[in-house]
Amino acid sequence: MATKKTLEKSNISKNDLLQYYREMLLIRRFEEKAGQLYGMGLIGGFCHLYIGQEAVVVGLEACTKEGDKRITSYRDHGHMLACGMDPKGVMAELTGRAGGYSRGKGGSMHMFSREKHFYGGHGIVGAQVPLGAGLAFSDWYKGNDNVSFTYFGDGAANQGQVYETYNMAELWNLPVIFVIENNGYAMGTSIKRSTKSVTFFGRGAAYGIPGEQVDGMDVMAVKAAGEKAVAHCRAGKGPYILEMMTYRYRGHSMSDPAKYRTREEVEKIKSEKDCIEHVRDLLTQGGLASDEELKAIDKSIKEIVNEAAEFAKDSPEPDLSELFTDIYV
Repeated sequence: MATKKTLEKSNISKNDLLQYYREMLLIRRFEEKAGQLYGMGLIGGFCHLYIGQEAVVVGLEACTKEGDKRITSYRDHGHMLACGMDPKGVMAELTGRAGGYSRGKGGSMHMFSREKHFYGGHGIVGAQVPLGAGLAFSDWYKGNDNVSFTYFGDGAANQGQVYETYNMAELWNLPVIFVIENNGYAMGTSIKRSTKSVTFFGRGAAYGIPGEQVDGMDVMAVKAAGEKAVAHCRAGKGPYILEMMTYRYRGHSMSDPAKYRTREEVEKIKSEKDCIEHVRDLLTQGGLASDEELKAIDKSIKEIVNEAAEFAKDSPEPDLSELFTDIYV
């Protein structure tokens, strides 16, 4: 049972916990709505939902400061919302509307926000990893103490360009945190069948990069590990690897029935490890918030998400002239 002593030991305040609860719940409800809109035919192309993994990005964003950068793969809606991008603009982009972050041309996998230092959403597996090191190189060159959070999955962790990037990042002492979101199945193959390695973070040792494995279903554990990694990078000690052990409840994408795992396995994780329920228990059993207060938060989050969906539906489709913008030739 959660107690006030538990929270005191973790150095997390009631306000912090409530904030993490809101942010994770926003991602969860947003993704559920995105899944509904996809089923209605309002979202085309690919759509990879982040349901189950919310604690990873919320915990790490709690360690950031203005100027820090983030880049990720195609399972990216949670990262956008966690760094403060407007749900309306994100949902409008998902539905291909002019009010979206990339004016309706990027869709689920390719939207950006220079204002929030969010550099994508990338569809090619592992391609964002060297780009993340490039962002860190920019800050190293300018001599500031900003950090680049470079997210990728356990599937991408087997790509060669990841290890080329490790080598360059350590050679140049770049302030980049490599975040491996290990949800156990890549696109649909269990890590037990795809690698002999005991850990993914451990591969960094060959390049002299320190790291650790973290319970990615516990937002407080994520934040604690994130603070350690951020301090390492800001001190000029070079890159750090965080392997977040997490779990996605849905398939790889909306077209994936996820028959490579049992329903019992998914339900067991939901009932025993869910990141949002964990924080909810800390708040209620620790006497920090009532069920009524948390229901009110859920209601307000649903209103935000519904408003985002309506904004997306009402936003016009891009003008044909948009075909000739943002191109080189």
